[in-house]
Amino acid sequence: NLLIDTLIASFLAAGSITWLYYADRMMEFPLGVFGVALATVIQPGLSEQHAKKSLSDFSAKLEWALRLVALIVVPAAVALLVLAAPILATLFFGGRFDAHDVAMSAYSLQAYSIGLLGFSLVKVLAPGYYSRQEMRTPVRIAVIALLVNIVLNLLFVYTMIESGFSAPHAGLALATALAAALNAILLYRGLRKAGVYRPGDGWFWLVVRVGVASAAMALVLWQLAGPASTWLELGLSARIGRLALCIVAGATAYFAVLAILGLRPRHLRGHAPGPDV
Repeated sequence: NLLIDTLIASFLAAGSITWLYYADRMMEFPLGVFGVALATVIQPGLSEQHAKKSLSDFSAKLEWALRLVALIVVPAAVALLVLAAPILATLFFGGRFDAHDVAMSAYSLQAYSIGLLGFSLVKVLAPGYYSRQEMRTPVRIAVIALLVNIVLNLLFVYTMIESGFSAPHAGLALATALAAALNAILLYRGLRKAGVYRPGDGWFWLVVRVGVASAAMALVLWQLAGPASTWLELGLSARIGRLALCIVAGATAYFAVLAILGLRPRHLRGHAPGPDV
């Protein structure tokens, strides 16, 4: 998908490839730190439970991982959406990377942030197939997602150009995000259909709590961040300090609201996940 995005971006305005690249790096950071790490952690356990033919424990490990994804990735995606311009301004603004580059890259990062949950779910759900030595299904699903990405790329870019939108490259990022969401949905449906994953109780209230806490965090971040233009007027040290303040305040607000709403560690377990989890 990234290769196709880059190819199409090469036909757009100068700088489109760079804007997509920097936004992708920012999106890959939480994905690599959390999504890939979580997939690495659960893979051996899933393989072990499959070998033991322990369906309940296999499902419990997936349940635990999916609940952690909901708890961590959703607020991370919201934070990237709200703080796209401040993050890019703090890390890259200066020299040949000017205010226009910050704004254009921010469009891409905001679009990619929509797909962060999908990207992370793919990382967690795919081991549910690999651990069972089922390789064909995730590959087939990935091909479907790839084809959908190509169609959406062309559709979004054409629509944005025709509408006069100044950042049609953001359509490429949005298409990739939606393709990742489709990939995750199809992987989830396959695991449910195979009967190897059964959602536990409490998902409704977990989603409600995470949603409310993420909304509260977004409000705090929006108030603290202010207009993107103000970040470009600050020096590097001031930008770093202000971004650190936003991150600490946002995280504090998020976990404080979760605690107020009654979220406790036991709500992340679902079925009993076993001592190794």
